[in-house]
Amino acid sequence: MKFERLGDIAELIAGQSPPSSTYNQERNGVPFFQGKADYGKKFPTVRFWCSEPTKISLPDDILISMRAPVGPVNINNVESCIGRGLSAIRVKGNANRDYIFYWLKLNEKQIADKGTGSVFKAITQKTLSELKIPLPSFSDQIQIANILSKAETLIEQRKQSIALLDELLKSSFLEMFGDPVRNEKGWNKIKFKEAAKNENSKRIPVKQGDRDNRAGIYPYYGATGIIDTIDDFKFDGEYLLIAEDGKNLLFRKKNNAFMARGKFWVNNHAHVLSDNRICNLRYLEFFLNSIDFKPFITGIDQVKLNKENLDKIPVPKPPIELQTQFAHLVEKTEALKEQYKNSLQELENLYGSLSQRAFKGVLELKTTVTACV
Repeated sequence: MKFERLGDIAELIAGQSPPSSTYNQERNGVPFFQGKADYGKKFPTVRFWCSEPTKISLPDDILISMRAPVGPVNINNVESCIGRGLSAIRVKGNANRDYIFYWLKLNEKQIADKGTGSVFKAITQKTLSELKIPLPSFSDQIQIANILSKAETLIEQRKQSIALLDELLKSSFLEMFGDPVRNEKGWNKIKFKEAAKNENSKRIPVKQGDRDNRAGIYPYYGATGIIDTIDDFKFDGEYLLIAEDGKNLLFRKKNNAFMARGKFWVNNHAHVLSDNRICNLRYLEFFLNSIDFKPFITGIDQVKLNKENLDKIPVPKPPIELQTQFAHLVEKTEALKEQYKNSLQELENLYGSLSQRAFKGVLELKTTVTACV
């Protein structure tokens, strides 16, 4: 397979920032893209316009970030002005745009490594133009781009399926129990200390030898992640975990609370709760993730959800049978979600393998095209 300089198979248009006085959000002029902050998954999103554009990028140009960070790409879908943080790559007739786009995407790290600068990394137009790109026949380029596009579509569909399952559980919770703050269904309320058992007294200290190897054996949870402390404790079973800062637990960045199963460690910045047969832990998990913790958190620089305030949180108490029904739905949905996640991982591995083989010229195109259809 022959290699060609990017500068020989594409016109490279360096971005140039127009006067700041010409930036606006009133749709005056043409869309203005400044850098990676304007990127979407594949196409940029317009946030600003420019009334006096300097450098113009056309639809179908590849946009590449030239500085802070170096390397990320998008495909332009609108005539626009580009600032100095971007360059436009306008592919010529002997090269396929999507093929070049996927090559740049696969090699983002290698391109970033070519950046220079002490404050922030940047690459020059000369460095960009000298990138050597493997260039098979035009028909093979099209086939490779189509294969990778189909693989990306499958990956995106799987991600959407996982997201839809999460939305299904949230909507099912609201349908079965109503909004927990407004409590439209009029459930009786109890204090959180009545809804679950606080298991802090059952904390089993972790031995030094176990602690040294913990990251590779069992999950570790706490307010800020793995830290070097003697206050590490081991649990074995099913528990509801709540971060002491009322915000995040490691591995579940969006949730205030989540379920942990099997053997795991926590530090002293996590509340560990178990079932007391009054409220189902799955119900409590979704309840806690649908309320605002702020009224129960103390401190400014170091916020804290202490046990006293956690115990005060009012919890609507629907019939335990209804809570159990919801818990069964959660279990089935999460089992399906786990299958989807495994499938997603396989698809992402396949995509990586296809990309590597395609750009090395060792991909059996006809066989792969048939398999991906």
